[in-house]
Amino acid sequence: MEFPILSTLILVPLIAGIAVLFMSANAARWTALVTTLVCFGLGIMLWMGYEVGGDRWQFVEYVGLGEGTLVPAWALGIDGIAMLLIMLSVFLMPICIGASWRAITNRVPEYMSAFLLMEALMIGVFAAQDLLLFYIFFEGGLIPMYLIIGIWGGADKIKAAYKFFLYTLAGSVLMLVAMLYMVIDAGTTSIPELMAYDFPAGVQWWLWLAFFASFAVKMPMWPVHTWLPDAHVQAPTAGSVILAGVLLKMGGYGFVRFSLPMFPDASADFVPLVFVLSGIAVVYTSLVALVQKDMKKLIAYSSVAHMAFVTFGLFAFNRQGIEGGLIVMLSHGLVSGALFLCVGVIYDRLHTREIARYGGLADNMPMYAFFFLLFTMASIGLPGTSGFVGEFLALVGTYEMSSWAAIVATTGIILGAAYMLYLYWRVCYGTQRNADAAAMPDLDARELWLLAPIAAAVMWMGIYPESFLAPMRDDVGLLLERLEPAAPAGDAMLSEAAGEAAQ
Repeated sequence: MEFPILSTLILVPLIAGIAVLFMSANAARWTALVTTLVCFGLGIMLWMGYEVGGDRWQFVEYVGLGEGTLVPAWALGIDGIAMLLIMLSVFLMPICIGASWRAITNRVPEYMSAFLLMEALMIGVFAAQDLLLFYIFFEGGLIPMYLIIGIWGGADKIKAAYKFFLYTLAGSVLMLVAMLYMVIDAGTTSIPELMAYDFPAGVQWWLWLAFFASFAVKMPMWPVHTWLPDAHVQAPTAGSVILAGVLLKMGGYGFVRFSLPMFPDASADFVPLVFVLSGIAVVYTSLVALVQKDMKKLIAYSSVAHMAFVTFGLFAFNRQGIEGGLIVMLSHGLVSGALFLCVGVIYDRLHTREIARYGGLADNMPMYAFFFLLFTMASIGLPGTSGFVGEFLALVGTYEMSSWAAIVATTGIILGAAYMLYLYWRVCYGTQRNADAAAMPDLDARELWLLAPIAAAVMWMGIYPESFLAPMRDDVGLLLERLEPAAPAGDAMLSEAAGEAAQ
């Protein structure tokens, strides 16, 4: 395609984000909605135009701004993995605008501008093919999210915004230092060239740790996850949707795009560390989620546990694990976003997130109870939903690397069923003790249109996952070719080798 679709996807929301600052509140809402729908239409063009089995990098755009210097080039291009994450971004953004339609009443133009800027920067992260350009987009996303939490958040919004900003910025400073070393050593800022460059084994350790400091916070991994519950609780509903739906996925994308292909030897050496941290996250945060009284905080801790499945899968060094980890990323983006929307629906009516204030909502809100149940089942991995596909593949891949890690990860599924079903029972069933909760109306047309598309996508991914596996299959294969010489021998592999030797 001659049409610069990636640049258009970045520039359209960026220009609209500036324009809405000078509009009235109602005009800003409609402009933001139309802009995000246009971007979704462009995303569909991107999906339809992407050639599965074709060139690794497609829709490539390049404008050199300073050859041989530290000035980033305007270099864009996507593979199947990036295409799917861009689709996730443009799919969720109109839903975020719709979720904010009535909930946000103060400084509406600035709010819509922050979301449009966020969309441009998220797409830039997944499309960038220049190392320094990626860093600009990656760090730029902190600014609108910081404003969304700090201005339109809850009672402790300032503390949560500062915590979010400082945690994510601290890790990224180390990543910038590592990037500068890589550019000087390899003589290029091109991400595709760096993915094929062989850094010295001793240096890989330090570079891997520098990138890990940033991506682990972004995921977030235990123990640098503590900013996430506060950010989710204080953020407005749409802020939580985009934070859980897309921003957390940037950490997983960073592992796939940088840590694994650029530092394969170090990635293999640090598999035990990643598995230990992921195992602790699965068990610990699931137990913490089980005792939460705030719905948003419970779902926030569940996000930490689910993202641990991503790191389990990505560092399993096999196809099932990596593909499973990527599918978990996509599924979690949809399901967690939908769960936060479900919380927002009843919060807008009763203005409390305390679980004990609800109960028996299935009586007066049957449509709401249906959608909440669907997303609850997807969260715990019910077959036929998106959650099952990713978690099953990730567990199979993890088991091939380490049976003990797979056992620990499986406990996360059991605990996940415990806290999600317990949440659903307390909110939608039981005795209606509060008259105000019993009087709440069911979903209106706007809320139905927000939840129905996500429900359809969750079922589509669960019933026919090949639609999402096919675009990433060749890219995962190329990544495995890069990882194969450094692949560690997991305990399952060692047992098999011992058995063969005994025979």
